[in-house]
Amino acid sequence: MKTDKLFLIISREFSVRVKKKSFIFLTLLTPIFFAALIVLPSVIMTFSSGVKGQKIMIVDKSEVCTSFFKNNEEYTYLFDANADVEKIKKNFAGEDLYALVEISPLDSAANVTVSAFSSKQLNIDTKTEIERTVKKAVEKTKLGRYNIENLDAILKDVNTDVSVKTFTISEEGDEKLGMVEIYMGIAYIASFMIYMFIFMFGSMVMRGVIDEKSSRVVEVIISSVKPFELMLGKILGVGSVALVQFLIWIGLTVAIIFGAQSVMGIDMAKSQLPAGMAQSVTTMPVDNSPMGDIMSALSGVNFVPIILAFMAFFILGYLLYASMFAAVGSAVDNEADTQQLILPVTLPLIIGLFIMIHTFQYPDSSLSFWGSMIPFTSPMVMMARAPFGVPAWEMALSIAILFGTFLLMTLISSKIYRVGILMYGKKASWKDIIKWIKY
Repeated sequence: MKTDKLFLIISREFSVRVKKKSFIFLTLLTPIFFAALIVLPSVIMTFSSGVKGQKIMIVDKSEVCTSFFKNNEEYTYLFDANADVEKIKKNFAGEDLYALVEISPLDSAANVTVSAFSSKQLNIDTKTEIERTVKKAVEKTKLGRYNIENLDAILKDVNTDVSVKTFTISEEGDEKLGMVEIYMGIAYIASFMIYMFIFMFGSMVMRGVIDEKSSRVVEVIISSVKPFELMLGKILGVGSVALVQFLIWIGLTVAIIFGAQSVMGIDMAKSQLPAGMAQSVTTMPVDNSPMGDIMSALSGVNFVPIILAFMAFFILGYLLYASMFAAVGSAVDNEADTQQLILPVTLPLIIGLFIMIHTFQYPDSSLSFWGSMIPFTSPMVMMARAPFGVPAWEMALSIAILFGTFLLMTLISSKIYRVGILMYGKKASWKDIIKWIKY
């Protein structure tokens, strides 16, 4: 294999794609989309200002709920147990009410039914607030029937919040604070990105092969290079585009997030927390606050092996599937004919996605282990396991199996490619492809 020709093919594939308007737009717009997903919740929490002082009429026929409704910034409650509900509903627009709540009398089991009326659909926060308040009132009424002395003091005393802090212990006996939610988030993002990139850039290789084949450009190209060199150059060229685009996405996304934070003055960590928790972040020492636990857990995550594993499984996973996508592209004349051939290629990816979801919860299960060893699912599943800690031998074995499978599939795909790339006018079947492999 002549490296100068291979380099020319890689350079051609790279330059052709990076000059496309679609590449430029996708490269610039995708980081904005990713950054928006992170920044928008903070912006909404920071600048959201619902309607204050909405008037809600409470018609409490049970006579046990009224005292539990307390006025606040959002709601102003009006009480009239004898109000004519039908009359209020007929003249609702003139009553200047946001909602009318009718609570039925207590039945024999001390239960009530609640009906809420409003000119517009009641928002979920208001509905939840009404349900929570009535539930609390009815529960206290039911408990009161047992005639327990000092019931309020007893309930206050037994009401307990339990928060479990998790620690991992090293071989030296050192303990490190961890949060399973953080590890699950890292695992989900890393594994799903690999799934998305493999599918996206593998399909790009397939479409490139089909375009060159349909335009007969390939006939000119293979007069000076071997089909295997052409396939390998195309795979590596598109792969280099993927790597460059991925690095640009990371850089721009981080820049946009920090830029938005500095311009808008948003403390994103606090704005996404409930008001009480955000207050605790400012008033308590960082080490004792919920946010302090999050930051401590994040600082304890060893990102170096996770990033190295991501790069290894991303590159090898792409190379494995790109060779198969290239073989499919060479066996058809147009993209519409790929449907029957593409299923065996995409099915392992989809299966890997489902195993990946299972792995978030059970990273050490037998299914997760074998899913991280089988090369067609290992890029996604192993990345779902990596943040939780994977023995070095398992990681090395998975990479070795994936690399060996890539070499084998490249050999098989090259046999399909070198025959199929020059076949025109005939829709290849699986029987034809098996014959090409045997040539």
